[in-house]
Amino acid sequence: MILTNANMYTRDFRFAPDSMIKIEGDRIQRILEGGQPLPECCKNGLPEEGTYDLKGLMVIPGLVDVHFHGSMGHDLMEGTEEALDAIAKYQASVGVTAICPATMTMGEADIIKACENVRDYPLKDDAADVVGINMEGPFVSPNKVGAQNPEYVHAPDVDFFRRCNKASGNKIKLLAISPEVEGAMDTIKELKDEVLCSIAHTTATYDIAKEAIANGACHLTHLYNAMPGLAHREPGPIAAASDAKWCEAEIICDGIHIHPAAVRCAFRLLGDERMILISDSMMAVGLKDGTYELGGQAVYVKDRRATLASGTIAGSATNLFDCMKIAHKLVGLPLETAVRCASYNPARSIKVLDNYGSIEPGKVASLLVVDRDLNLKGVLLRGKWLHKDF
Repeated sequence: MILTNANMYTRDFRFAPDSMIKIEGDRIQRILEGGQPLPECCKNGLPEEGTYDLKGLMVIPGLVDVHFHGSMGHDLMEGTEEALDAIAKYQASVGVTAICPATMTMGEADIIKACENVRDYPLKDDAADVVGINMEGPFVSPNKVGAQNPEYVHAPDVDFFRRCNKASGNKIKLLAISPEVEGAMDTIKELKDEVLCSIAHTTATYDIAKEAIANGACHLTHLYNAMPGLAHREPGPIAAASDAKWCEAEIICDGIHIHPAAVRCAFRLLGDERMILISDSMMAVGLKDGTYELGGQAVYVKDRRATLASGTIAGSATNLFDCMKIAHKLVGLPLETAVRCASYNPARSIKVLDNYGSIEPGKVASLLVVDRDLNLKGVLLRGKWLHKDF
């Protein structure tokens, strides 16, 4: 397959018009940016069969969501192939072609069941690649549970994590941990070479967060949410992350969780290279308003706003592709930045960049075709069209 005349998003985070992408099987075989000479095999013209002229359209990498819980009425914690099918197929259909779904603060048996389900889930033609697990809980602060279930909050426990990771086939990529909880610092030190430890659901001060980062927790879960805010005398974990040039942060850009000005502020504090767009979506995404469930608790969804009965925001009802659009159109981030933070940065964060996150020879050929208004015109999933409208 050959894609021609594409305005292609490049490895150095810009768009190159009139580019060509050659695909063999499920991999990108070759790319030519606009202005580069055609190879000998193409000098007499491109073959008509399997060639797609994308003049006026953009091609970007398939998106990578490292933090979300479910889709289409299903949740990762169900621990069934049916649930993961619904989740992975929906995500692929909206351009999220590599996924790292998140667990919830529930009992160990439930978390292990979800981990085993991911371990055993086969690759499917119309489903996103399940590239890992985000273990969000149960090692969170009982004082900052957010939409996590307080009944199952558990002290940080190395052996607990290792049992879950073994059950997953070592697929846990992220571990949420509240650093002020007793035993958390030792847990971070012990696990920092086994999993990406992330400061999450925390009441940590600046000094505690700084210590946690120094010990190896170089990631923040859903920046601003479920953590102290940035204040001039008590700057908290947000400032600690900003000070540590190797620390990165997720952010939910659904237009509901965080004011656009606060999103822009976060990008100025940490820089484009350290920010990761996530959806934190739950089972309501892809469905109508109604009553759903997250971590064993009822969630009420109206106009994309998902809340517990208490009014606490409980994940989102917006997929990552739409979060990327909101980041560009509502927040005002450059498109190049929004694409980077929904593809390259998350892939790098969970160490799957060898296969995902950018358009480069040798990587999985999961690509998105979009128009100038960021309407999704086509999804190429591992070298085959999942759908196209051009």
